[in-house]
Amino acid sequence: MTEVLLRGGTPWGADGPADVLVRDGRIATDPVDPAVIDISGQFVLPALVEAHCHLDKTLYGGPWIPHSADDTLAGRIGNDLSRRAELGVPSEARIAALLRTMRSYGTAHVRSHTDIDPEVGLRGVEAVSAAAAEVGMPVQQVAFPQHGVLTNPGTLDLLEEALKSGVAAIGGLDPAGIDRDPVRHLDLIFALADRYGAFLDIHLHDGGTLGAWELELIAERTRALGLGGRVTVSHAYALGQVDDAHQDRLAAVLADAGVALATAAVYSFPVPPLKRVLDAGVVVACGHDGIRDLWGPYGSGDMLERAMHLAYRSTFRRDEDIALALRAATYGGAEVLGLADYGLSVGCRADLVVVPVSSAAEAVVTRPPRTLVMISGKVVHSLVSEGGGVLHN
Repeated sequence: MTEVLLRGGTPWGADGPADVLVRDGRIATDPVDPAVIDISGQFVLPALVEAHCHLDKTLYGGPWIPHSADDTLAGRIGNDLSRRAELGVPSEARIAALLRTMRSYGTAHVRSHTDIDPEVGLRGVEAVSAAAAEVGMPVQQVAFPQHGVLTNPGTLDLLEEALKSGVAAIGGLDPAGIDRDPVRHLDLIFALADRYGAFLDIHLHDGGTLGAWELELIAERTRALGLGGRVTVSHAYALGQVDDAHQDRLAAVLADAGVALATAAVYSFPVPPLKRVLDAGVVVACGHDGIRDLWGPYGSGDMLERAMHLAYRSTFRRDEDIALALRAATYGGAEVLGLADYGLSVGCRADLVVVPVSSAAEAVVTRPPRTLVMISGKVVHSLVSEGGGVLHN
């Protein structure tokens, strides 16, 4: 039996300081003879959840590559397709380097959209799996048709092959804007999700009333197949573009169907109205999207930074509102990934982050150094002074 007592910190949601006992990788009660880590005056969060990124595309850890794509979606897709072989994408070493950085910032769970197409095949899936195994970090992969399903013959068969190989989720991409046939596109990917019991996570950049209509099509199929709680729409720009009444109607439809949202709050692209959709009962997660790749040079791997972007883009100023962005980077992401034993309650897996702040809002705004990161009860990153008597029996 291994016991560690985090003494004197304030867990998120607690009224004040409360010790956290970790026994054999789980949050527990009734300590026997624990090692003690003094975290007095600090704040305890559940581990961060990166719910939308593209690990297979990353150039992280390699030499600086100046951005070369134009400002259109088609241009970025084409740039990615034409240069990935030249730059050695996907790279297991770069993926592993990024995962280690993510973990040091307190991320314990990742959902990564991995390109599937006839040129790359399943090499991206294999590279991400190998890097995750090397680092010892769980990564839930989405088989992602970055270059279309109907417009890129052979992709549909590869998506099914990826699911057969054990990939947990299937993706989609702009059923109208890219594949030009939203009904057929959605029918195909929903059929695969239903057949293999997979999660479904659809990139939806299509905006305005077109994107809003596609959201309704997605909700309709989710209800019909009983896939509520397993379907996510990523980006959902349309939700940030239609009027308030339309937003309310769409939020109610998504909540009723059990369709979640994932947002990256990147650049000036529309962000779903966070408070409005949460009030309607929609689960919201967040992630980086690309991290230093051919789509853009930005991204640090720090989910507190990403939560800050979401709060800032949502024009949040009050502590209780800013905390909603952190909830998307923690509990919302955990729900999207289907993590049943996540959180700070007794019995949950001991995936924890300790930060030198007094509140969730302060953690988001200041993005402080992580004092301690614990995954499955093991300390994987620590700024605790070994000579200062902080760690003792």
